[in-house]
Amino acid sequence: MVDEVKETQNDGEKPQEETGEENNYILPDEAYKVLKWLALIALPALAVFVHVVGPAWNLPCVDQIVTTLNALAVLVGALIGVSELKAKYSEEKPFISLT
Repeated sequence: MVDEVKETQNDGEKPQEETGEENNYILPDEAYKVLKWLALIALPALAVFVHVVGPAWNLPCVDQIVTTLNALAVLVGALIGVSELKAKYSEEKPFISLT
């Protein structure tokens, strides 16, 4: 007979219900996943697309649009980074030795 195997998250850690730990992130899990996808894939890809296709279609202000998309991707990435740092430091328990 085969024992049941619980799935792990994408990063290899045990699921929350198995560890009993709560999510320490500022963002909910689904919002984090969506924003991470936007910052790492969607916004940079859209910026490259506009940069390449914009002049061919005579779109106005192509450089400004591309700069705005890239700046937005960096902003979203920074917000995700803050959420990760908050989770990291809230998990650590400071060790104080009085000896």
